[in-house]
Amino acid sequence: MRTLITGSAGFVGTGLIQHLLADPAQHVVAAFRTSPPRQLGRALAIQVSELGADTDWSKALDRVDTVVHLASRVHVMNDAAVDPLAEFRRVNVAGSLHLARQAAAAGVRRFVYVSSIKVNGEATSTGQAFRSDDPPQPIDPYGISKHEAELALSRIATSTAMELVVVRPPLVYGPGVRANFRSLMNWLRRGVPLPFGAIDNRRSLVAQDNLSDLLVICTRHPAAAGQTFLASDGEDVSTTDLLLRLGRALDHPARLVPVPPALLSTLFGVIGRQDISRRLLSSLQVDISPARDLLRWRPPISLDEGLRRAAAAYLAEQARR
Repeated sequence: MRTLITGSAGFVGTGLIQHLLADPAQHVVAAFRTSPPRQLGRALAIQVSELGADTDWSKALDRVDTVVHLASRVHVMNDAAVDPLAEFRRVNVAGSLHLARQAAAAGVRRFVYVSSIKVNGEATSTGQAFRSDDPPQPIDPYGISKHEAELALSRIATSTAMELVVVRPPLVYGPGVRANFRSLMNWLRRGVPLPFGAIDNRRSLVAQDNLSDLLVICTRHPAAAGQTFLASDGEDVSTTDLLLRLGRALDHPARLVPVPPALLSTLFGVIGRQDISRRLLSSLQVDISPARDLLRWRPPISLDEGLRRAAAAYLAEQARR
């Protein structure tokens, strides 16, 4: 099998390439916007321009059976774009559509689109997990663009011989993780007291290794065609428990202060950071039973093992500095 990975330089892309290359029968084409890293093994690196409505994918799609589409304009805090939704649509919708049309014309058998749980919404009631067949309720420009891309890709799949599989992950963590998860590790390593000792929410996360495993199965399992799957480690955790377990993985016990969540929510609102409040205080659970039932998929590593791997890579990086 010959598989094209877009967004190969990203956090998820680098892990997925290594996962695919573990199979000697797998041939990987890794698409990069800039110079590729040296640790590509036997993957074929192809340089392409930024994802957009006029990107030429012909060289990258040569003899490709399957595409795993990771490249996108990602969700960012304090977006500086004048019209964020227009920018997200330009890249995530128009760019993805253009790629899919070229892929179908090139004879690609299956197109795996990595979307986002933000298509479902921003939060759940505790114990009421998002399902893949729930009515989509995206709120921010990023989630809206991902939903629109899913719909447009579905229309292409309906009118061509190319199969579509959609995967919506929640927060992805693992070796090399950045953004908010890395900030948590920075705080814990420095021994910063954190006011998150009394949060009784439930959040689903997915380890990079677990997501890669699911994506590989989605490239080849017959039952995956035409389906949408949510991804997680199969264990939901409160913010308080996550910090305690991540602190143990880092060998830097979390110093948590039990501040009432209602007070924290008010304080975050005063400083205009409701987005952070939602991520830390609210619940977001996902139901992975369709992947379990249709694909016989089980997350290969536990939440604690995923945290251990993320922490080990982080500490090794700190030691090299």
